[in-house]
Amino acid sequence: MDNDASYGVWWLVLVNSLFFILFALSFTRPRTGRDWRSLGVFSAFIVALFAEMYGFPLSIYLLSGWLASHYPEVDPFAHDTGHFWHVLLGIPGPAHSDPVHILSEVLVFIGLILLMVSWRILYRAQREQALATSGAYALIRHPQYAAFMMIMLGFLLQWPTFPTLLMFPVLVGMYLLLAHEEEAEARAQFGEAYDRYAAATPAFFPSWRKRV
Repeated sequence: MDNDASYGVWWLVLVNSLFFILFALSFTRPRTGRDWRSLGVFSAFIVALFAEMYGFPLSIYLLSGWLASHYPEVDPFAHDTGHFWHVLLGIPGPAHSDPVHILSEVLVFIGLILLMVSWRILYRAQREQALATSGAYALIRHPQYAAFMMIMLGFLLQWPTFPTLLMFPVLVGMYLLLAHEEEAEARAQFGEAYDRYAAATPAFFPSWRKRV
């Protein structure tokens, strides 16, 4: 593999980062400071990810000695080595066709779709000063934050790095806090209607039990 062609491709860093950031921006349509913080931390994660995927593989560089001693047959700076779970689990064949990579692609795709449909519902409800309870909001109370976490988890399975592994729990904590703030505002605005909705609808993980 031509390692010189694998990294240092900064235009791919820019293109991929812009794609995911602008996709999120187009469907979240942030209006409040909280909305912008949510988009901002997601954007930081995306830039950190693609900077290592196509720019400079800092995490692989730091692990190169360990990889050389434990996996002498592996070229530490081959691009497939960045798919670290593929190497660590010893999955045969190309990294892009192994089950972990396929799962990561599914999570990212579902997350993008969920982000798109949930924010459309929320945006319409906000314009009508109504409570969002249809579509994805009929299954979980915070599909937009669930979507962000699903996308980030998918990328962690696909291309884990030290910065993104450190950022992920921080970002999850931030989304939980933002969800808590939103719920407090919704209770203040909708009162018992929101209490009934929250009692029947899980926060982040759908429940197949019959709703009451």
